[in-house]
Amino acid sequence: MKLSRRGFFGTAATLGGLLGLASAPSATRADAGAPPARVTTLNGRSLRPRLRDGVKEFHLVAQEIEHEFAPGMKIKAWGYNGSTPGPTIEATEGDRVRLYVTNRLPEHTTIHWHGIDLPNGMDGVGGLTQPQIKPGETYAYEFTLRQHGTHMYHPHADELVQIAMGMMGLFIIHPKDGEPERIDRDYAFILHNWAVHPGTWRPDPSVMTEFDLWSFNSKVFPAIDALLARTGERIRIRVANLSMHEHPIHLHGPAFEVTGGDGGRWPRNLWRREVTEVVGVGQIRDLEVMCREPGDWALHCHKAHHTMNAMGHGIPNPLGVDQRGVAERLARLLPEYMAMGESGMAEHAEHTAMGHMQGPANTLPMMMGQGPFGPLEMGGMFTVLKVRDELPEAGGDPGWHRHPPSTLARRVSTDPSFDPGRGE
Repeated sequence: MKLSRRGFFGTAATLGGLLGLASAPSATRADAGAPPARVTTLNGRSLRPRLRDGVKEFHLVAQEIEHEFAPGMKIKAWGYNGSTPGPTIEATEGDRVRLYVTNRLPEHTTIHWHGIDLPNGMDGVGGLTQPQIKPGETYAYEFTLRQHGTHMYHPHADELVQIAMGMMGLFIIHPKDGEPERIDRDYAFILHNWAVHPGTWRPDPSVMTEFDLWSFNSKVFPAIDALLARTGERIRIRVANLSMHEHPIHLHGPAFEVTGGDGGRWPRNLWRREVTEVVGVGQIRDLEVMCREPGDWALHCHKAHHTMNAMGHGIPNPLGVDQRGVAERLARLLPEYMAMGESGMAEHAEHTAMGHMQGPANTLPMMMGQGPFGPLEMGGMFTVLKVRDELPEAGGDPGWHRHPPSTLARRVSTDPSFDPGRGE
């Protein structure tokens, strides 16, 4: 990952943020019209266009792929150009674009350019605005970009199956006059849900609500890329939702401003300051953050079961049930059997190898990842915004945050009857 130093405020801004002083305005007149930051698609990449006679040409290939959610789980999915999501398309307002779509799937398909203002015959709805693209065929879509903002592309033919199998991508249009507010780093990802039954290798498109994997850009924690920033930088997080559920996306630490949606950037008087933003099905939200405080700030969906993997449904409630005898008897037949949560599920993090319980073949544990203080009891839609005063010049992950003295929560007692009013 290339890390630009453009727009870094330096030590003064960092100190001001730490002391809680008023920050500098997020934009000045010098910022207006600033060139856009190149988009970083988490765990992905942007598709390079070819310029022909003043038209930007892109080529998307719909095909079956092998996809890894995280180490230990791979599936047969469908995607574009070898990945799910497909590569991000980046262009500029006013560009003329030509998009070739080749179908290497076993069934017909189309592409709908979600949220983009274009001629009706380019809208990509099979049977309504065009014939379906049959296996082996290539279609061309061509139109002029009349807007800017965050958009998506996905099939509009056998949607239930094809989106469930991973066919989606981002289409980002930069403003022709530059950004009205300085953006130092620009991140983007798509929210999605999957039904991959334990021990299987293909998604089940017949599942409507009870999904067992929840992803950012078709990855689950801890395989989701971290977002990186220097203190004093302003970053944008573009969140698109092509799942079957709404998702309350929550950022720990700094509040963000909601600055745009499906229709593009909002007027400034419509911006909202939030720490959690619900992104509905088929919606997009642009979140902008001033990174003032160094640290590892969690970014996740606030539905607790969306930050877990391999979720089961309809199982008995084991809380408060003494399962020792049952567990011992079952373990004679199933040596790896573990009772489920008499006193909560944290016991799995305490007693299993690497902190998490392993399931059947090609099935991820419910909770994964190791943090600086032990197992991270997370999976699914979870990652980290890593804010640092300085980042590695060569790019890459800076590692875990080193907490300055007196800024780390500490143990003060091991006595459950401790009363801070009387001391130990």
